[in-house]
Amino acid sequence: MPLLLLVAGSAGVAGLARRTPVPAPLLLVAVGLGAAYIPGIPDYTLNPHIVLPLLLPPLLHTAALDSSYLDLRANLRPVALLSVGYVLFATLAVGYVAYLVIPDLPLTVALVLGAVVAPPDAVAATAIARSLGLPHRITTILQGESLVNDATAITAYKVALGAAVGVSATWGQGLKEFAVASLGGIGIGVVLMVPLHWLRCRLRESALLENTLSLLIPFTAYAAAEQVGASGVLAVVVVGLYLGHRSWQVDFETRLQEEAVWKMVSFVLESAVFALIGLQLPVVLRGLGEFSTAGALGYAAVVFGVVVLARFLWVFPATYLPRLLSARIRTREPDTTWSAPVIVGWAGMRGVVSLAIAFSIPPELPGGGPFPARNLVLFLTFTTVIGTLVVQGLTLPPLIRALRLPGRDAQAETLAEAQAQNEASRAAEARLDTLLQDEHNALPGPLADRLRTVLERRRNAVWERLGAVNEVTGESADDTYRRLAREMIDAERRVFVELRDARRIDDEMMRTLLRRLDLEEAAAYREAAS
Repeated sequence: MPLLLLVAGSAGVAGLARRTPVPAPLLLVAVGLGAAYIPGIPDYTLNPHIVLPLLLPPLLHTAALDSSYLDLRANLRPVALLSVGYVLFATLAVGYVAYLVIPDLPLTVALVLGAVVAPPDAVAATAIARSLGLPHRITTILQGESLVNDATAITAYKVALGAAVGVSATWGQGLKEFAVASLGGIGIGVVLMVPLHWLRCRLRESALLENTLSLLIPFTAYAAAEQVGASGVLAVVVVGLYLGHRSWQVDFETRLQEEAVWKMVSFVLESAVFALIGLQLPVVLRGLGEFSTAGALGYAAVVFGVVVLARFLWVFPATYLPRLLSARIRTREPDTTWSAPVIVGWAGMRGVVSLAIAFSIPPELPGGGPFPARNLVLFLTFTTVIGTLVVQGLTLPPLIRALRLPGRDAQAETLAEAQAQNEASRAAEARLDTLLQDEHNALPGPLADRLRTVLERRRNAVWERLGAVNEVTGESADDTYRRLAREMIDAERRVFVELRDARRIDDEMMRTLLRRLDLEEAAAYREAAS
């Protein structure tokens, strides 16, 4: 019942957020904070054994499927500098400052705190970037960072935790564990991606089986990597990027179902995750123990400040130094203005992964006795997550507007789309002419003309978006075409229902006829959305 209440409530709030100017993650966190003290609301303790292996893989897999392997490869240097270099830098910076500021806090525990709060959660940042039309390269870098930085942070956390509990206390052992986890995770992903894609392509007869396999893939990749001590996060990302890059080889019905399934899964999980962040407040406050609230808030302000400052200290040199030192980079990569690293630096919001890692800190040391300052680490993680989501999340949209970054050139993108569609349509027309020369493919003239008409309309549709619009409706000719097509489909659908109600056709036949209309309407909708 508590789980059902969480899912239903968070989905409702996320739906409500679409009618407000407040981004859904921020509204969910705020509602979670308020709901935590409503009488009758159960305690939702964040269980890392659920969040990391059950929630993180599908969220990462969805993001990887939607990412562009080619874009990430083209921006590999800035993505790697953020997802690996920045996370390690933030771990050391936050850890050392916390060690200096908080009395009696061991350095190893301070580094655990640094690793916990190091990885930004770019879900909210990328959503804002897309909604405001940020340049494609910035969006790609933020999204690429979010795919890999969790693996870096979790590995750094394991190394720091091992030093804190006395399991591994040397830098050499830590670097070895980091290398094994990183290379092992990538290796597991590379080993799994080809056979998994092969299996998907061999299940063409059943979209249902293919999508069942699709739901199992992220959990399989994560578990396989973690079983051998490698990074499950990197394994999931590698597999997801490969499958997304090769998705065109999968049956069209599978792609339609898969897109709908993963959108639903992502919506439910992201909504529940951000609501869970706010609901942790009572749990964290109860655990403060010997630390006063005022003192803990002072430490929280320091940690929050270091987290924000460290990102700018890393982003600006990482943006300009490689260009300064390498003529090859200056030639290959586009020039950037100071406003781009400001946006990337401010888009450093933390999320549920940091909280899940913090809650996985063991309450006791292996030799006995409590883990030093565990409750304080939990509190500082919580305040950092909330602080970055609220402060940076609320101010990022106005900051983007104030800096007036050049957005995407919609006309240039439409022109490129039109040219691509033109080439594809001509290739399809040539293929049709070849096929019709074979007597086995003989078609009556009207049907062959209909195929050519469809190609012609598809070829002209994108060009029409560049042309004049209807002065009365404000629509292009193609927009009007799609609207009228949907009206015709609705008219057919109503007739099928009336025939079923009159018992002139049965339900099975009606569903078959409606499915054909649904596919046509889905195609029209997807064209309109593009």
